[in-house]
Amino acid sequence: QVQLTESGGGLVQAGDSLRLSCAASGRTSSNYAMGWFRQAPGKEREFVTAISWNGGRTDYADSVKGRFTISRDNAKNTVNLQMNGLRPEDTAVYYCAASNFYIARSVREYNYWGQGTQVTVSS
Repeated sequence: QVQLTESGGGLVQAGDSLRLSCAASGRTSSNYAMGWFRQAPGKEREFVTAISWNGGRTDYADSVKGRFTISRDNAKNTVNLQMNGLRPEDTAVYYCAASNFYIARSVREYNYWGQGTQVTVSS
């Protein structure tokens, strides 16, 4: 079992930056690929970005490519999401998740989920 706790959400203006963190505990989280997803009201949960267990590979949704950066520190059991150039359409609850796959995009490929942190971007 892996427990995930997100932090760092908040209310910002368009163009601002925000850094989300995900702290993992329980089973060795460094063995898992980690991903960030988001869900806006009335919409399905969507893939944002993922990083392989060793940090050797990353993947980004087209909508955030060039603006968001995922990183991980296995020694600290943390995964971070640096979000720059935020837009109102980035407003959502952001979830951290862990997957047994090397890297994954699908919600179904993730085994553990955090409770989420709200990010609101005003125009």
